[in-house]
Amino acid sequence: MKTQKIFRSLAATLFAMLLTVSVAKAQSKDIVELAVGADNLKTLVAAVKAGGLVETLQGDGPFTVFAPTDEAFAALPAGTLEMLLKPENKDKLVAILTYHVVAGKVMSTDLSNGQKAKTVQGQNVSVSISGSTVKISGAKVVAADVKAKNGVVHIIDKVILPPNM
Repeated sequence: MKTQKIFRSLAATLFAMLLTVSVAKAQSKDIVELAVGADNLKTLVAAVKAGGLVETLQGDGPFTVFAPTDEAFAALPAGTLEMLLKPENKDKLVAILTYHVVAGKVMSTDLSNGQKAKTVQGQNVSVSISGSTVKISGAKVVAADVKAKNGVVHIIDKVILPPNM
């Protein structure tokens, strides 16, 4: 019994230390570096590069990014992503990507049910909160408050599209 308690205490301490190191590393990276280092944001990184937004998202900010996962991009209708990544569709791609960005640092504790937030693209996203579930224009937040040195990232399960697209 005593050995189990010591083991649990040691495991909890080690986990807390690893979490602290992970958070510290995340805060020393900008939003792009954070996304590049994430296993589930590779498609977003490719889209940001194709849209020419790398320098912008490495800027001072602060920015709040609602970052769709690779699975979110894969759920788009067949051929949509490939079409958006073509140079001739850069304007559409940029409009979609900037619809996922809000100027300023908006933490999850700053959000309220029914809130509207103006995106860099110019249109609003809407916030809905039900219990512990937070959605941004219908996309569920699966990881919140991932801090970067120039803002914060909230990882979402869908690509959100501006109303006119």
